[in-house]
Amino acid sequence: MESSEAIRPEKMGPMVMKETWNTPGSVVSWERSENIYIVRGECAGMAFIFLSDDMFRMKVFHSKVPDLTTSEAVLKECCIPHLFPVEETEEQLIFSTGAIRLIIEKASFLLRVENTSGKVIMQQNLASWNPRGASHAEYDMQPDSHFYGLGEKSSFLDKRGERYTNWNTDVFAPHLPEIEALYESIPLIIHMHGDLSYGLFLDNTGRSDFDMRSHGVAFTIGCSTGAYDIYFINGPEMKDVVRRYTTLTGRIALPPKWALGYHQSRYSYMNQQEVLQLAKTFREKNIPCDVIYLDIHYMDEYRVFTFDPVNFPDPQKMISELAELGVRIVPIVDPGVKKDPKYEVYKQGVLEKHFCRRLEGDIFFGEVWPGISAFPDFSDSRTAEWWGDLHKYYTELGIQGIWNDMNEPAVFNETKTMDLDVMHFNNGRPVTHEEYHNLYGMMMSKATYEGLAEHMGGERPFVLTRAGYAGIQRYAAVWTGDNRSFWEHMAMAMPMVLNMGLSGLAFSGPDIGGFAHHTSAQLLVRWTQMGVFFPYCRNHSSIGTLRQEPWSFGEEVEGILREFIGLRYRWMPHLYNLFHEAEKSGLPVIRPLVLEYPRDPHVSNLCDQFLLGENVLIAPVYRPDTDHRSVYLPEGRWLDYWDGEIHEGGRHILAAAPLHIMPMYVKAGSFVAEGPLRQYALEDTEETIIFHLYGAEAAAGFSSSFKLYEDDGHSFSYRKGQYTELAVQAEGGGGLLALKWAYAVHDYKPRRETLRFALCYPFFTVAAVEGLAEISLEQLNEGALGWARNGKNGAIIVQVADAAGGGELRILAGTD
Repeated sequence: MESSEAIRPEKMGPMVMKETWNTPGSVVSWERSENIYIVRGECAGMAFIFLSDDMFRMKVFHSKVPDLTTSEAVLKECCIPHLFPVEETEEQLIFSTGAIRLIIEKASFLLRVENTSGKVIMQQNLASWNPRGASHAEYDMQPDSHFYGLGEKSSFLDKRGERYTNWNTDVFAPHLPEIEALYESIPLIIHMHGDLSYGLFLDNTGRSDFDMRSHGVAFTIGCSTGAYDIYFINGPEMKDVVRRYTTLTGRIALPPKWALGYHQSRYSYMNQQEVLQLAKTFREKNIPCDVIYLDIHYMDEYRVFTFDPVNFPDPQKMISELAELGVRIVPIVDPGVKKDPKYEVYKQGVLEKHFCRRLEGDIFFGEVWPGISAFPDFSDSRTAEWWGDLHKYYTELGIQGIWNDMNEPAVFNETKTMDLDVMHFNNGRPVTHEEYHNLYGMMMSKATYEGLAEHMGGERPFVLTRAGYAGIQRYAAVWTGDNRSFWEHMAMAMPMVLNMGLSGLAFSGPDIGGFAHHTSAQLLVRWTQMGVFFPYCRNHSSIGTLRQEPWSFGEEVEGILREFIGLRYRWMPHLYNLFHEAEKSGLPVIRPLVLEYPRDPHVSNLCDQFLLGENVLIAPVYRPDTDHRSVYLPEGRWLDYWDGEIHEGGRHILAAAPLHIMPMYVKAGSFVAEGPLRQYALEDTEETIIFHLYGAEAAAGFSSSFKLYEDDGHSFSYRKGQYTELAVQAEGGGGLLALKWAYAVHDYKPRRETLRFALCYPFFTVAAVEGLAEISLEQLNEGALGWARNGKNGAIIVQVADAAGGGELRILAGTD
C-alpha cells in the first residue's frame, strides 16, 4: 500500500518554472507625507527622501506604507527629510534641489538625475523583483565609464568589466582576481563618466551583486533578499562623493597614535617568554614597534576572555613589563563561545539568552577553533552591552586594543557560515541570518569598541576587524585577511586598500610580508617599504611559515627595514594629520591618483602607485629582482625624495630602485611635517616638529600652506577642544621667501621649545635669514636659534622659538 508520498512532485520529473520578474509599472499617483515623497506604480511604489541638495534615498516598497527604517550603517542624524519643490507634467514628475533634478518618467518609472545644466548624471532604466524576494535595477553605463569603491575587492582599481558579490566570506584560499566575495562588504559603487561622478549605496545587509560586466551599455545592482534601498550621492567630483558618503555612514574615529605605529604579529607567539623576548629584541635592535599581537594560542583551549594558565601564567606581569618597553598587546577575540557548561561566558550567554537561536528557540551551534560553539546575537543591544562589558577582563590587565577575527561569522561547515534560517532578534524586529549576515561583523566590532571605551577611562580604544559592512569605519580598522606571501598579493593590496579608502575605510591595510606561504628577503623588504605608508601597518605570518620579524633575513635586510619603519615614525606628525583629516572630511589617508587628478586619462586605472595625502607619491617595487620601475608623475613638478632630482609631471619616468630605495616623490611647493625618530609612538621625548618645504621659490606667484593638527595622541580630550592647530604659510616674491606661522587653536601644549623649518631642494640659493645668525648644524642640534646650511642644493634648516603668538621669517635669495 502506498501513501500520498508516492506522488510527491519531485518524483514526477523536473518542472519547468518560468522566472517572472515584475516592475512597478507606470506611475499611478504620488503624494507627500511629512517631507517624504511616495510615488505609487501599478505593481509597487518607491519612496523618495531628499537628505540634502546632493543626496536622496529611494526605496522600493510593495505594501501600502513603506518601511523607512535603515540599517546600522546609516547615521540617524543624516536621515532628516528635506522638502524640495515638485513639478508635475503630463509625462514627468520633476524634483528640484539646488544641485540636481530627479526626473521620473510616468509611463515607465524610469529615473533620471540631471545637474542644473541639464547634463545627465545617472539614469536608472528598470527596477524589478521576483516572487522569491530578489530585486535589481539597471543603470546606464557610458563608453567612458569608470567604477570605484565596493570596499575590499580583488583585481584592479577600476571595476569596469567586473562583477562582485557582497557576502562576507571566510576565504583562506585562494585570493585571486576572480574571487567575487571576501571578508567585508561595502555595497557602494562610485561611477565616474566624463567630468561627472556619483555614488550609489545599496543599504542591504544580505547578499547583493554589482555587475559591471554582463550588459555592455548598462550595469546592474541587485540583492537576493530584503529591501531594494538605494542612496544616490552626487559629486560632481569623486572627492565630493566620498565626503558625502562618509557623512551618511560615518567617518573614522581618530585612532590613538600608538595604533598608527608598526605592529608585529604571528600565528602564533606561543608563550609569555617569547612575547617578552620579542619586545626586548625590538628595543635592543632599535627597530620601532608599538604593538605585539596574540593569536588564538594565548587562550585557554581557545575560550575567549581567558589566558592559557600554562603558557601565559601571569598576563598582568607580562603586560606590565611590556608597557615599560612601550609595547602594547592586542589579543584576538572571536565570536565563537565554546560550548562548555563550566565556562562562565558560555553559561551566562545561555542563561541570559545572548546567543543566536532558531525561531523555535534552539541555540545555533557551529564548529570553530574551540570546537562546538555558540555565537552572540549582536543585533540585540542587550547582548551587545553584555559582550562589551566582558572586555573589562582585558582592560583591567591594561589592554587597550582588540582584534576581532572570524566574524563573518566563519563556521567550519559546508556554507562556511551560520545557517541562513538562524534568527537575529534585532531589538524586537527579528530577521533571518540570510537578511542580516553582512552586518554581523560590524555589530561585533561596535560592541567591542563601545565596551572598551566604557572601561578605559577616557582613553581611545583600538579595534581591528576582518569582517564589516558600510559604517564599520566608525568602530574599527580593517585588514585584508589571509593573503599570501606572493608578489602578486603585494601588488593586489594597492588597489584593494585604495578602493577601501574610497569606500570610507580610511584605516586599512594588508598583512605585510603575506600571511600564508613563505616570504623571502626581497619580498619582505619591498612589502615593508610599501606597508609603512599604508594607513594600517602590521607584519603577520602563519604558523609553519618562515619567520617575518624584521631581523629574520640577516643584517642587510634588517638595516633596510629599520630605516623604513623608522621613516614611518619620523613621518608620524604628517600621518597623524591625515588621519585627523579623514575624521573631519572622510577623505582617505592614501589615495589613488584619480582622486586628485580626475581629468588625467593616464590615472583612471593606475593602481601600482599611490598618493599619501595630496602631494606625496609612493611607487612601490612589487616584482622580484627589480632595480628600476616606471613611475607616472601627474601634472606639476615633482622632487625625488631621496636626491631632490626635479621631474616635470604629465609623463612617465624610469625610476632607479635598488633594494634599499623605494621611489618616492614630493610635489614642488608642498609641506611635509616630520618629527623625531621614536621607538614607539608615545615615547616621552620632545615633540619638535620640522616643516619640510619642498621646491620653494623666492619668486612672485609662489605660495604654499599647511595646517598641522596635534593633540595628546591617546585620550578623547581633543573632542573637548584640547588640541592645537598650527598654520604655516609661505609666499615668494621680490627675491625672498616669507614664512609665517600662527596657532589657530592652542589648547594643547606640545612638549617643545623650538620649531624647525627646512627648505628641501629650493629653487633658489639662500643668502641670509633676516634677524637670525647662520650657525652650524651641531649648534642647531644642541638647541641654538638660527639657521644652518644642510650641505647641498641650497637647502637650509631654520630653528626658531615656538612662541604662542606665532612668528615670521624672511629668507633672502642670493644674487647668483
